[in-house]
Amino acid sequence: MLHHGGDREEARGRFLALWAEIGEDGNPLHRCTLAHYLADTQEEPADELAWDLRALSAAEEMTDGPSAVPDGPPEVRGFFPSLHLNLAADYVKLGRREAARGHLRRARGTADALGDDPYAEGVRAAMDRLERELSTGGEPPVGPPRRPRAS
Repeated sequence: MLHHGGDREEARGRFLALWAEIGEDGNPLHRCTLAHYLADTQEEPADELAWDLRALSAAEEMTDGPSAVPDGPPEVRGFFPSLHLNLAADYVKLGRREAARGHLRRARGTADALGDDPYAEGVRAAMDRLERELSTGGEPPVGPPRRPRAS
């Protein structure tokens, strides 16, 4: 709520306190979710990328590891389209378009795990916008849906 209310710094501080409490070896679902949200509070694209990579790594711990289409609980598989979409957007911000394309392909390759709801539609639309941006060389899309909700 703090972040969405415009207090990015306070949100980041509170998330970092939770991260310290959870620890690097804490529950992977908690680390994935928290790192995914922490990425949004970063000022620098490289820092955002680092947190999104932590989120992906934690999600992979809950599946069979880093594969094109992760195997694992359905609720965890549903994270991967958004995780890869966020990484693609991070790489665009850093001028690393080939890395962005690779993560966008992985986002698309895992999109079958998404439901048939407004959130899934938003993720798919954000993939389409990013794909258009990568094909035309324009600016990154504004406001892709970023965060899957953990139950």
